[in-house]
Amino acid sequence: MFLELIGTIFAGLAVAGVVMLVNRSTGGRLPRWLAPVAAGLGMLGVTIASEYSWYERTRAALPEGITVVQEVENRAFYQPWTYAVPYVSRFAAIDTASVQTNEQVPGQRLVDLYFFGRWSPVSKVPVAVDCDGLRRANLADGVEFADDGSVSNADWVVVPADDPIVDATCGVAS
Repeated sequence: MFLELIGTIFAGLAVAGVVMLVNRSTGGRLPRWLAPVAAGLGMLGVTIASEYSWYERTRAALPEGITVVQEVENRAFYQPWTYAVPYVSRFAAIDTASVQTNEQVPGQRLVDLYFFGRWSPVSKVPVAVDCDGLRRANLADGVEFADDGSVSNADWVVVPADDPIVDATCGVAS
């Protein structure tokens, strides 16, 4: 975040410098207020470009085996351009290499689900997925495993057949 702030400030200074050079080369015909306005617009442009490119840069840097399963687009009243073109500010991904199965309970799988946010640290949540029953549960406090390996005391959430987490987890060859 700090480096992005420094980059934004330098972009503003660079744009203001270009306007000052153009003003000097035209014999001072440009209005005096143009350099600070151009600097502000340059900083705003760099900030907007950074917001819109964050998701693609982050997704491209993910290691192999990490599959994005959900994206959250952002719109804000203080960023009116986001109503025309929203940007991705958060997303969830699973680690397909972490998918675990149990021969005694072949329809259930365990997987690590990661949550990425623009200005947030990455969070990891282990999730149980019931491929046959189309449901999933976060493996949080109180969840236990029965003797046969099945998950007990979990808060299962029934999901639609096209749930991206279930699709990505159950589609992994075990």
